[in-house]
Parts: sequence; C-alpha cells; structure tokens
Amino acid sequence: MYCGVDEAGRGSVMGPLVVGVVYVGSDDRLSEIGVKDSKKLTPKMRERMYDEIVDSVDRWCTVIASAEGIDEQRKSISLNEIELNMFAEGTTRWGSERIYADCPDINEESFSVRLGAKVKNTAEIIAKHKADDTYLVVSAASIVAKVTRDRMMEDIRKEFGTNVGSGYPSDHYTMDFIRDWISEKGTAPPHVRTSWEPVRDMLSKRKITKLDDW
Repeated sequence: MYCGVDEAGRGSVMGPLVVGVVYVGSDDRLSEIGVKDSKKLTPKMRERMYDEIVDSVDRWCTVIASAEGIDEQRKSISLNEIELNMFAEGTTRWGSERIYADCPDINEESFSVRLGAKVKNTAEIIAKHKADDTYLVVSAASIVAKVTRDRMMEDIRKEFGTNVGSGYPSDHYTMDFIRDWISEKGTAPPHVRTSWEPVRDMLSKRKITKLDDW
C-alpha cells in the first residue's frame, strides 16, 4: 500500500490548514473516478469525487490545524515545519511502502529527507512540486483536503451569518470582512491568522488610529 498527501489552505488568512491523505493499493479506482488536481475541478465535481474517494480507497484521513493553532506554532517554527509535521502525522496513521507528497518547500530533496526523518520508517519518500497534477493518489488527497476545508469555511460563514469569502488574501470579501471587524472591535475575528502580515498591518493601523483619537 502507498499513500498520497496534499494540503488546502496553506496561504489563506482565514480558516484552517487541512492536510488530506489517501492510502491505496493501486491507482485503478482513482483513475475510474477521474481524479485530478482539485484546483482543476469545479466545487460540484470535487464534492462528487470526494464521496467516491472516501467510499472506495483503502484508508484516508485528514489532519487539521486551526488559525489559532497555526498562530501559536508560528511563534517557534515556520509554516513549512508545521506542514511537514502534519504530513508526517497523516502518512504514519497506517503502514505505507511509498509516500507521494506535494512538496511545499523550494527544495524537493531537502523536504523529502526531512519528511523521511519524521516518518521514521522504511517508506520511500517522493516529494515533488505539482505532485497533485502528477500522481493520482496525491490528486485524490488534494480533493479530500480541499472539500474538507471548503466545508469548514461554510461552517465559519454560517457562524458569522455573512459572506466571509474563501479565506484567501486575494478575496476581497475575506479582507473586507476582517478589516471591518478590526475597525469596529479592535481585534481580529475568530478563525483569522493574526500572524499573517496583512492582519498584523490592519491591527497596527487600528491601534495608531485609536491613539490619534486621543
């Protein structure tokens, strides 16, 4: 058995970082489902494939880090290290002869070595850029991660009762929501990564504005 691992939400300013892991004995069923990089699928296609994947693969799991958890960890380690630890946690749930990983690091070889050290078994590590577009098992993992995160973002939208967008800095709905919240309350809303520079800037400007009011 081998596994594929990928993440969703690495660069988001709001919401969780989700790592998906899929374990299979062969790619045959994944090929039948038609899996591909989750970014190349519509939300409806991802939802359908997610259901088919989790119903048919040998094993699967997710590892989730909340925005608050990421902020806490980033006081001592980098985002790459956080993700590396999550990859290691998910790919050691069950035995695997090979681990295919979508590499978040510039240096594929270095990431492979570090993941191997975390995994601490004899599994072959294959960490590549764009692995989610190369290996079907990583494509499947990317779908599991993306759908899980999308569902969690929907729960966050319901919690606030308004459109908070996708959670990414490029989404004006997300950034407008965070900016308005900080302007009104002086603190970042729940589920927002305050260690991210855009949020730090907003909080800093709000503090300066308050001081000017005096």
